Amino acid sequence: MKILFSGDVAWDIGRRVFAAALPELRQEWGGFDFVIINCENAASNGRGMTEKIYKEFMDLGVDGMTSGNHIWDKNAFYPVLDAEFNVFRPANYHASCPGRGCGVITGKHGKQLGILNLEGQVFMPPIDSPFDCADKLLEELKAKYGENLPVLVDFHAEATSEKKAIGYYLDGRVSAVLGTHTHVQTSDEQILPKGTAFMTDVGMTGGHGGAIGVKIESVMPRFLTGMPVRFEMCVDNPAFNGAVIETDDNTGLAVKITRILKPVQLED
Repeated sequence: MKILFSGDVAWDIGRRVFAAALPELRQEWGGFDFVIINCENAASNGRGMTEKIYKEFMDLGVDGMTSGNHIWDKNAFYPVLDAEFNVFRPANYHASCPGRGCGVITGKHGKQLGILNLEGQVFMPPIDSPFDCADKLLEELKAKYGENLPVLVDFHAEATSEKKAIGYYLDGRVSAVLGTHTHVQTSDEQILPKGTAFMTDVGMTGGHGGAIGVKIESVMPRFLTGMPVRFEMCVDNPAFNGAVIETDDNTGLAVKITRILKPVQLED
């Protein structure tokens, strides 16, 4: 099985970059069984999601969407989280929160992929343990769909140590643990000892010329003065960041992970 995962698709520019890069990546790789993206920054102001953007991604052929702490920034999207089976919020928020954090999606050829969306605790909003949450939900998934169900984990977290820790904690139990949230791609893609693909952060799909998607001149006053500022979208150096995971159909574990950093030329 081949899975394409895109890091945080950020702002309008990120959606344009993703739409331009996806056909080229499909051609280069001979197609994918699943295309998964992190969508929590896809709105026009870089915070949250909308139903219109959800439909845009579906029209492009996206199979599943994960998220993080910014998925709550637009409450008009909450009904979509409740209604749609293929868009996820971090599972370790309280059970009363809208949406779901774990599930199984079915691809065009009948293959199934488990998705588990988790959020870290270090330097993040106070939520339940992602480790305990993963134990519970993976037990439920494997009991229903079998031990060899391929499962992709989006771990939306700040601390690299916490990301590495959960990668080893879940090693051999899931196909991949892919970090999101920092918008900075790491070069530590690897297969862990028991067969789980891991990458601390897959990066950001959007404009890479500023600071994690924001114009440098709009963010600098915040660091210099501590005063609130309004961030402006960076459109320079557009690029797709992500990873391709290849799994064994018999075990559900990873056989290869390839980091993707693809500059994209956009039409004006």
